[in-house]
Amino acid sequence: MIKIYVMESCPDCTEVKALYSNHPEYELIDIGRQARSLKEFLALRDHHPAFDKVRERGNIGIPCFLREDGSVAISLKHFDAGHFIEGIPTVAEGASCSLDGTGC
Repeated sequence: MIKIYVMESCPDCTEVKALYSNHPEYELIDIGRQARSLKEFLALRDHHPAFDKVRERGNIGIPCFLREDGSVAISLKHFDAGHFIEGIPTVAEGASCSLDGTGC
């Protein structure tokens, strides 16, 4: 099952939630609803090399697609294209919400 980390208030996540909410092979996890979900996502974000550039830019890194094998895609574009990565940052400009308000 692919985990998809989203947040209700994230505009980039709206399309993702609409596309994948009714598919049992995906688990949508809203990191804003439970502290446990946020903690799970932050542990991934703080340690997975796929998020290196995301953190450098001050971005959050959602939507985030996580496969069971640990590979990550950090945008719908990369997920749809099958560009899952294991340690090689592949994040398009503006692909994730930013803490300084410039993303999303």
